[in-house]
Amino acid sequence: MDKTVLFIYGSLKRGHLNHHRIADQEYLGDAATDPNYRIIAIGKYGGLIRDDVNGVAVKGELWAVSQRGLLELDDFETSEGLWARFPLAVVGRDTAEAYFWTGEIPAGVLSGDEWPLKSAELGTRNSERKGDVRN
Repeated sequence: MDKTVLFIYGSLKRGHLNHHRIADQEYLGDAATDPNYRIIAIGKYGGLIRDDVNGVAVKGELWAVSQRGLLELDDFETSEGLWARFPLAVVGRDTAEAYFWTGEIPAGVLSGDEWPLKSAELGTRNSERKGDVRN
């Protein structure tokens, strides 16, 4: 049976609010993206965006997810229309996918390399960075 490798960076991670939604899948280990991404604060959740100008290596977990599990996660993650699953570059992996934030990026949004954001990142706002930040 084919499985999709997902990079998990927020509430689905072990020990977090929505982990039960992926707990029956195969944990592959901790991982980091290439430095072309960023997590932004979207209310009580983190949203992954692509940032080719000021990106960082985002920390998360890799999971091998069955087709059934992937359908359930897609329904959970994308039902609001503000998240979508896309490929991303993970250090040491040929292929992986993640759920990206596709909504508006608020001016001055807080961002960082790991969710929840660390206290040192809470003072850093997107408006203080140079260049574009985009999905």
